[in-house]
Parts: sequence; C-alpha cells; structure tokens
Amino acid sequence: MTGPSHCFMVTGQAGFGRSGFVMTLMLAALALMAVRAFYLQVLDAPFLRHEARRQAIETVQQEGHRGMIVDRHGQPLAISTPVDSLWANPHILLKEPAVWPRLAHAIGWRTAMLKRALDAQRHEQFMYLRRQVDPRYAQDVLALRIPGVASQREYRRYYPAGAVAATVIGFTNIDDQGQDGLELAYNSFLSPRRGRAIVVRDGLGEPIAVRRGRKPPRPGHTLVLSIDERIQYLAYRELLKAVRYHDANSGSVIVLDPRTGKILALANVPSFNPNTRSDLDSSYYRDRAVTDVVEPGSSLKPFTIALALQSGRIVPHTLISTSPGSYWVGPDKISDVGDFGLIDVSHVIAESSNVGASKIALTTLTRRAMYHNFLRLGFAQSTHSGLPGESAGFLSPPETWEPIQKATLAFGYGISVTPMQMARAYTVFADGGVLRPISILKAPARSPGRRVFSRTVVSEIRHMLELAASPVGTGANADVVNYRVAGKTGTAHIADAGGYHKHRYVASFGGFAPASDPRLVIFVDIRDPRKHGYYGAQCAAPVFRKVMTGALRILNIPPDNPVTTMARAQTRWP
Repeated sequence: MTGPSHCFMVTGQAGFGRSGFVMTLMLAALALMAVRAFYLQVLDAPFLRHEARRQAIETVQQEGHRGMIVDRHGQPLAISTPVDSLWANPHILLKEPAVWPRLAHAIGWRTAMLKRALDAQRHEQFMYLRRQVDPRYAQDVLALRIPGVASQREYRRYYPAGAVAATVIGFTNIDDQGQDGLELAYNSFLSPRRGRAIVVRDGLGEPIAVRRGRKPPRPGHTLVLSIDERIQYLAYRELLKAVRYHDANSGSVIVLDPRTGKILALANVPSFNPNTRSDLDSSYYRDRAVTDVVEPGSSLKPFTIALALQSGRIVPHTLISTSPGSYWVGPDKISDVGDFGLIDVSHVIAESSNVGASKIALTTLTRRAMYHNFLRLGFAQSTHSGLPGESAGFLSPPETWEPIQKATLAFGYGISVTPMQMARAYTVFADGGVLRPISILKAPARSPGRRVFSRTVVSEIRHMLELAASPVGTGANADVVNYRVAGKTGTAHIADAGGYHKHRYVASFGGFAPASDPRLVIFVDIRDPRKHGYYGAQCAAPVFRKVMTGALRILNIPPDNPVTTMARAQTRWP
C-alpha cells in the first residue's frame, strides 16, 4: 500500500515542476513582450513615427512650365510642351528580378544594361529610366505595374519657327535651362518657380495619394519680342537663298523700325534647328549680327560725308577731283574702280569713290572730330540691344592715326563694326538725325535717343543715298517698285592677322524706305561670297530689295512713288 502512494506523490511533483517551468517561460516571454511594447510604443515612438512618415510620406517637387517667347503679335517662338520622365527606385526594383526583362523591353534597354544600372545605384532611391517621353508612352510602361517604377511630369522646349529664328532665340538643355541666345539672357525671367507636393506611398513604395503642397508651382513669365515672325521668315528665306547662290561663308540681315529702335527681324545663316540639334557645329549657334565684327567698307561713306557736311566746310555740290582714279597718301595708294573725274559730293556717294571720300576726310575733318563722331554714332561700343554675346567692335584712338589711317577710315577700313551697329547707325538718316536705343523687346524704350546730325544734313544725305540707289548709283539692284529707296553698297576685303585677303570680301548694303518718310531700315551683310560676284551691289542689294518689298507689303505701308518702274541693273541673282 505504501509503495504505490509514494510513486504517485513523486510523479505529481515532477509534473508540477514541468508545468511550472513552462508557465515561468511563458510569463517571462509575456513580460519581455510587454517591455518591448512599452519601449516601442512609448520610449521609441517618436523615432518610429518619423521613420514611418519618411517611408510612407514624401515631399516631392512639382515642376512649372517655362515661360513662352512670343513675337510682337503673340505668335509663339518658344513654348514648353508637357512630357513625362520614367524613373525607378533601385532599392525596390532590385528585389524583383523577374520583371526586369519586361521593363527592359518596354524602355528599349537590354536586361543586362538594366541590371548594371540598378546595381550601380543600389543605394539610391531614384534613377531615370527614360527622360522626356510622350505621356502616352509613359502610361503604357506604367500599365505594366512594375514595383518601384513611376513617372514625373516635365516640360520639353519646342521652337515652332525652327532655324528661322534659332540664332536669336537660342535653346535650352534637357532640364529646361537656357543655354544660348535669349533663352540664356532671360533665363531667370523665363524659368518657373518649383512647387512642392506631399505624396503618400504604400508598403511597396507605390504612390496612393497626392496631397496639395503649401507651395504650388508658378509658370515662368512670357517674353514678348519686337520681332515680327512674318518679316523674320522673309528675311531668313532671302538670306539663305543668297548665301547658297553666292556660295558665301555666312550672312546676316537686320530689319529695324527707325522710329522706335525696335528689331523687327534678325536673321543669320548658317543657322540650326533647335528641335533636333544633335551633331551640329557649335558655330551655327552664333548670332553673327551682334557677335562678328568686320570692316564695313563703303557702307560707312555716308557717315563720313555727313560729318563733313555737319562741319560746314563742304556742301552737296562741292566739287572733288578724283582723277586719275587714284590718290597717293604718302607711300600708300588709294584707288577707285575707275576714273570718275571731277564730281560733286553727292556723286562721291553715288559712285562710291574712295578717292573722293578720303580727300574730303583729309581736308575737312580732324582726327579727333572723326573719332568722337563715330563714337556718337554707336561704333566701337555695345548697342545694348538685349542680345547676348554682343561685340563692341574696335576703333583705335585718334592719337595713333597716321594720315593713311584717317584716309582709309573715310571709306570703311580701319574700324571694326557689327552688322547690328551698322543697322542702328543707318536709323540716324531715317529718323531725322536722332540715334535711338535699339531693343529686341516689344516694351517701350526708356531713352528718347540723342541727336547726332542736324535735320538739314540728314535731308542732304537722304538725297545722296537715293541717288546711290538709283540707276546711276552702285545700289541700283536695291530699288523697290512704287517706293523711293535710299541706301549704300559696301564691299571690303576681309582682314586677318597677316593682312587683307586678295580674293575674299564682305558685301553689304544698308538703306531705308520709303525715303520720303522712312519706316524700315535694313542692313544686309554677306561674308566671303565665292560665286556670281562679290560686290555689295551683286550680293547684298538684291537681298535688301526682296526683304524690303515683302516687309512693306506685310506692314501695309503705302507707296511714296507709285509711278516708278523697275530700273535696276541686270543681275544673275534669282
């Protein structure tokens, strides 16, 4: 009897010991869980809440669109169109290798290329897959519902006028920041203000909600130019034809409103298409009308003659002997294309006599007077047109001039100018002797301008320039049917460090119409023409005629000589 009872007692105590041990472990585990819960929910709660918000709620930037560039009538010359950029979170996408082939095929990559890109940025949370694609294409990729892949809205710049205005407008980079031209000069004005938005993501990092940010995006400002797109297209078309026909190196055309100083057109060749500019020579980007300097040649003569008339020492009918077609200044010889004999001052302009212009300068003008008056005309200084990269040109101080330098300066050698400076200077004759500031912007000019020549001198020069653009002058190819035209040709040898090239030239023509009440000033510059002539009368004057004819028609400017007939010299230029 005692044996079995004893065994029962031993067995019961052993069972109680095991149960107690299990219960103790369970209570200890519960205690640890309680301590951990207390730590997580009380002591570590701020940190965990911050981490949860960081992973689930993200502040992202919202892009606004860049401001438009428009012509004076509101026609777009540069506009930003919405596009999408595809991006991925490498940290998430690396965990899903099964989807890599589908994604790679969708974005036009090889799977191995995608893997290398992800590996290289495995510690990042953002990498671009494709930038600035059509939104419909982006939606097709997103429809694959691949974890970690998303899109963001961006803007791509589009230039409706293409190459016609490219050297003036410039272009932006892939991040919509101005890189050249007006896009660069007015980048801060055109650039949008970025906004901020709050995105809520799920556990896989996918966006599930977008909350409005405290700072909405603001689009960039619209830049309104003085350019008239119709005249700009006309100027570019005719310039391009001339440069190709004469196999020239380059050319520029500037069209100005002399009453306001506004630039109505500014064309350069060569140009480029800013919408597809891969593999282009960067020299094509240059706005040659304001960056390149040349010696203008005879297109500068009217200003020399105007200075002499202003001095009162000559009048339009003063006679100048140009025989025998050459003139020695010390050991240097100045020559004309022929012997014009005894001619008056008006025919010095009409016949473009180098001998006559140099004699007038040497006998009527002092070095200092010539220097300061050329500065007053805007030479050797920026025009402050608002165009980037503008060159000032060069005019040496008068103390350094020898007689031959003073003589050659009278017909456009020894001074470096830009086509824009020449175009601006011709507005003096078109606007009654006042030199006004010029601008590429439509906004009114703040400065009223300054008087350079008297109205009497301007009237006399206008008559001379009309004679020069008539059948008896060198600019006969510039005549416009039913309008009185005033202007002057120029032909100059191209200079370099070794002197003047014997067979390389700059051909130019500057003038205005209607001569009775000038509304437009046009300056044409053709550089290094190699075929079908090289004189300004052959290369530049016909471009002036075609651009002026079209611009007068576009602006509906009434004729001032409706009975005129075409009387220009025959030329092979089409």
